Amino acid sequence: MKIPLFLHLLGVVIWVGGMFFAYMVLRPTAAQLLEPPLRLKLWHGVFSRFFPWVFLSVGLILASGLYMVMQMGGFMAVRLYIHLMFALGLVMILIFIYVFFSTFKKLNYHITREEWSSAGIVLGQIRLLIGINLILGMVTITVAVLGGST
Repeated sequence: MKIPLFLHLLGVVIWVGGMFFAYMVLRPTAAQLLEPPLRLKLWHGVFSRFFPWVFLSVGLILASGLYMVMQMGGFMAVRLYIHLMFALGLVMILIFIYVFFSTFKKLNYHITREEWSSAGIVLGQIRLLIGINLILGMVTITVAVLGGST
């Protein structure tokens, strides 16, 4: 089960690590150095490159996670912490899908029309949702490590 676990962890590192970098490093630096139009264009470019990786990560995490659960006898056979990881992961995926198919499309729309104020409002919504997902990701990692050690 080393390859599925590797793929699972790789997906988590890309997704949660990418959110951490964007939220804790890139965001404050961009806010400090760039005027709103340039900052909004930067974020559009960042999301355009990062979100395909998130889709790939979600696929890896789901496929490898479900495979490992089935190898352990299915959801009826696994411990509570695995159910909790799965539930948290599903919430994270739903938030990402909403960000990608709703708020990111709105951001594209407003940036294309150079409606900087509206684009800024949408970016704030995306920032909030990514912040929530980052917290959920950290909680999921904590559940995975501490739940599996008991």
